[in-house]
Order: sequence, then structure tokens, then C-alpha cells
Amino acid sequence: MNKAILLSTPHMSGKEQDYIREAFDTNWIAPLGINVTEFEQQIKQYTGAKAVCATSSGTASIHLALRLLEVGYGDMVFCSAFTFIASANPIKYLGADVTFIDSEPETWNMSPQALERALADAKKEQCLPKAVIIVHLYGQSAKMDELVTICESYGVPIIEDAAESLGSTYKGQQTGTFGDFGIFSFNGNKIITTSGGGALVAKDPAMIEKAIFLATQAKEEALHYQHEKIGYNYRMSNILAGIGRAQMEVLDNRIAARQANFRFYTEKCQHLQEVSMMPEFPNSVSNHWLSAIRLDVTKTGMTPYDVMERMQAYNIETRVLWKPLHLQPVFETMSFYKHEQGEEAVCERLFREGLCLPSGSNLTQTELEYVSAALENIFKENEQSEKSKGGDGKANLVETGTMALL
Repeated sequence: MNKAILLSTPHMSGKEQDYIREAFDTNWIAPLGINVTEFEQQIKQYTGAKAVCATSSGTASIHLALRLLEVGYGDMVFCSAFTFIASANPIKYLGADVTFIDSEPETWNMSPQALERALADAKKEQCLPKAVIIVHLYGQSAKMDELVTICESYGVPIIEDAAESLGSTYKGQQTGTFGDFGIFSFNGNKIITTSGGGALVAKDPAMIEKAIFLATQAKEEALHYQHEKIGYNYRMSNILAGIGRAQMEVLDNRIAARQANFRFYTEKCQHLQEVSMMPEFPNSVSNHWLSAIRLDVTKTGMTPYDVMERMQAYNIETRVLWKPLHLQPVFETMSFYKHEQGEEAVCERLFREGLCLPSGSNLTQTELEYVSAALENIFKENEQSEKSKGGDGKANLVETGTMALL
């Protein structure tokens, strides 16, 4: 295939230009304006959040949430280990320390068992965290009933990093609305995009008022520029919010398309003993932002990097799962709690075995067929190669009916 099949690309609706033009026609180019107001209202209505602040990024939203919880130098914050580094970077912005919590195998998200042990130890040492950041990975909700109960028993606030899970639900409730704060991302590769941007939601509307104040340079009410607190330039522009308005109008369609991608891959991978799909947790509905698989590395002798390289030869972009943050050099001195003591960490095993397949809502049926056929052919080629060793050491290309696409 001449055209590259990418992992997750923006998918415009066609109406974005209408709202952008409106911003230009009214000359509301800078932050604030009708697009920002309407976009925030759309997010509020869709998620059921009490209040919303549209921001420049999901990272900025986490930073604001931590600031509102008065996290500062020397404080402690617990965070999911299996996530993108943006979940934890804002903790360090504020001079706080972080303890990473392992995943559990049913959702790949934060382990309630590990969190319980970490909080019990922190209580003994009289240093409970100022917050727990729970990530909903690849669109799959974490076990919120258990995690919320544990955090409430210790009186620790929750920040939900729902950057990847807009539209996903747990027992009928939108992710991002269980904790004291929730954040969403509208980066270019997310399920909907504003090019770059995010949102902060909260149970207490007063907290969002404070967030808006801090996000607009903490400018006090005065005829001159009066500043009594340190603020940030974190508000979303009216231009980008215009893109967001049009994207919110097609969010359900985008979710349905990505869920269909996941179902397609699930069906196609049923007969591949080398592959298993990311599990779907009961009582939750994932938006399946990315379709992720696990490889039987022992059976195949191939790592995710091997498969990624071979898929690239077919002009298909794939990506290994997140490298756990406690393994990142910048966090190598931070504490980490495993799901089960004495066992290999769940998130480390997932990193060693996992791969994300192309998942965009604008993938065609032909492209999906091509991806699945390429994946199957890679495993058959590998199997043929292993069988041929001891002969001339060369493998014959395995031909399949579906590979006519190639």
C-alpha cells in the first residue's frame, strides 16, 4: 500500500471552518469568546460534569488541579505508573514527589491492591499523598468503585486523567467525573481534537472558577494589572475552541468508529494464538481510543519492536505500549508499588508484550483488512522461518488469500 496507515490521525467533520470563520468575523481570536463558552458547555452537558475550564492542554489541566489541591514542594502524589509522562510531569513542576502504582491485569489501569498497600504505608509514616492521579488507559476505565472507596477511606483527593477516555463510561457514568477533578485532552491524536488543548472538570464549580483565575495569569479585579498569586497562560484560544465545537458534534460517531475497529481486530485475531486483545472490563464501555494487543513473546520469539519493524515494512504505523514511568530515567529514584509483591510488575509485563494497532476513526475497511492481513502474514512468515531453520536457513514468503491486498 503506497499510502501510510498511521496510528491515530485527526478526523475533521467539515464544520470546523464555520466556527473558526465566526471567530475571525467577530475578531475574537485571542482566548475567550463564544467558541470557548460553547465548547465548555458542550463538554459539561456530554460528561455531566458540574463545571468545565477549557485549557491549552491536558497537561495544563493536571497542573491546575494539583495547584488547586495545594500540592507544593516536598508533598507526595501517587500516580499510575503505566501512562504517558504528561500524567506525572506536573507533579514535579510543583516540586512534589511521586510514588508510582502498578496496573492490574483486568483493565491495565491502577491496581487497587497496590494503592491500598501504598496508602497504608504512607499513613504509618504520617505522609499521606495530597492526591492520587488515576489514568484511564487507551480509553478503558479503571476500577473506579474500588479506587474511589480506598481513596475516600484515607481522605485523599482523586484526579482522573481521562485524556484518552472521553466518552468512556464506568457503570453508566462518564470517566473523568468520579474524582474531585478530571482532565481531558484534545491533542491531535485523541478521539476528537482541537489541534492542541484540554479541559479540566470538577465536582465543585468554585474550584473551576479558581482554575479559570489561575489559567488567566491570576489577574485580580482592578483597573490596573494586579497580581497577588502566580498564574499561568493556560486558557484555550477561541480559534481552537471553534474546532472543538464541531468535533464535539461528531464525538459519538468517532467513538462508534473506534469501537468498530476494536471489534474488527478482535474477530480477525481470534485464530491467532500469538495475539490477545486488551481486555474489556464488565460494567464499563471503552471508547477504544487505541486498539491494543498483547503478543505471546515466548511462543513467537518476537518482541513488539520486531513486529513494529515488520509492520513498518508494510507501511503501517504501530506503537509499543507506554514505558512504565518508574522505569524512566527522570523518575528512577521514585517509589513504586507492584500489583502483587514478589511477582513481575503487571505494567512491566504489558510494556514487554504490548503493541497498539492503527485505530483512527477515519480508517477504511480496506485499510483495516490490510492491517490485519499484514499482522497475520508476519506471524506466518515467522513460523515458516522457524520451521525452515536447520535447512537452508531461509523462509519462504507465506501467501494467504487476504494478502492479495498487499
